[in-house]
Amino acid sequence: MDIGPAEFRRISAYIYDELGIRLTDNKRTMLAGRLHKRLRELQLATVSDYCDYLFSPRGQQLEKIHLFNAVTTNKTDFFREPSHFDYLVSQLLPAWQRLGRRSFRVWSAGCSSGEEPYTLAMVLDDYARQHSGFVFEIIATDISTRVLDQAKQAVYHEERIAPVPMALRRRYLLRSRDRDSPLVRIVPQLRRHVRFGRLNFMDEQFALPFALDVIFCRNVIIYFDHPTQERLVQKFCRHLQPDGHLFLGHSESLHGYAVPLQQIAPTVYRHQSALAAV
Repeated sequence: MDIGPAEFRRISAYIYDELGIRLTDNKRTMLAGRLHKRLRELQLATVSDYCDYLFSPRGQQLEKIHLFNAVTTNKTDFFREPSHFDYLVSQLLPAWQRLGRRSFRVWSAGCSSGEEPYTLAMVLDDYARQHSGFVFEIIATDISTRVLDQAKQAVYHEERIAPVPMALRRRYLLRSRDRDSPLVRIVPQLRRHVRFGRLNFMDEQFALPFALDVIFCRNVIIYFDHPTQERLVQKFCRHLQPDGHLFLGHSESLHGYAVPLQQIAPTVYRHQSALAAV
């Protein structure tokens, strides 16, 4: 299946307007591959037919969520970029706790199939076991309903849990009653710490229930162009507490951005404004 130039321009412009993701012409083959399954399921012969359906009133109601699921990238792992979790436990949490604050609040922005927020839940629960009075809350969001459904199930193949330290596996992962099954599930008491929801970074306002101490948004903004990245980080800052922290992916940087953030460690930034939204 191929996508003609006109159809590609039409779909890619729509994706940019709705999601902020810019698809350059060298992504035509990738987009064709990801749409192939949808055309088959909808019994449509060509991408032109798909465009007619997508941009119809019915398609705008029913299909756009499937398009978003198809085009978003959802690569993630447990304990991905482990230095971030080391910094969280050794530097950030002790300093935060000395101030005697209320519940520690974290947002996993672009949470994919749940490995990141469940890693955070393991790390924070383990910290709470060693520090009396420490409590935490985690919000986890993504644009893709498909991966959010997977995250809520909290079921993973045993190959996926290889990065999880053995002590944490024993405490936080349940094996199937079928001993031949390669699947494990996050324990209920850990799942209760994570609230999942759908969120589009292009929304003007984020419907978050409280200001945040930490935002993890790693390996997400690389899919946006520079102006979109800067606007997104500015919105993040509106939801950070004063001295709150933003964690980005290893290949991401805020160099040259007009945002009230100071880099304090590799891909770790601290909010500098006293005017963060509450």
